[in-house]
Amino acid sequence: MSLLSDWRKSAYETERNDYESNIFWTNYFEKEKGFYSEILSQNGTPVTGTVQALADKFGFDLSLMTGVLDGINDSLKTPNPIEEMDADTEVSLDYDPEKLYYNMVAAKADWLYGLPEWNDILTEERRKELYKEQKNSGTVHVEKKPGRNDPCPCGSGKKYKFCCGRN
Repeated sequence: MSLLSDWRKSAYETERNDYESNIFWTNYFEKEKGFYSEILSQNGTPVTGTVQALADKFGFDLSLMTGVLDGINDSLKTPNPIEEMDADTEVSLDYDPEKLYYNMVAAKADWLYGLPEWNDILTEERRKELYKEQKNSGTVHVEKKPGRNDPCPCGSGKKYKFCCGRN
């Protein structure tokens, strides 16, 4: 079984009661927060190494490191081979800052997109733009249909009900 399938099985398929689940995810999110603080503070210098070496560097077990790599993979300039990854796979965490911030907002991970390290990477205005852009990406905008007695949008000068609204 691959590292990714092991991670997904332990994270999403393991039976836990609410208390155990809360402890598991709280622990994961705290470690994830520390991980992102560390890589964001490197000012864009890509972090590289084997999966095992990165797990050792950040104090994670292999499974937890795989979960973090799974989370960041969509924000990398060149995605890692996450599906086939094993402990000796070389990975690079060369992330696109705007894409990473956008994806953190999409994941509703306020503990990550609210990290103070973002102040040195993206301006406050750009972070607000990315936040707004992501929030609007899921919003469906429907154009208002003309009412029966409104002027027809085709420009004929007739009421909609006597023109294009007749059908």
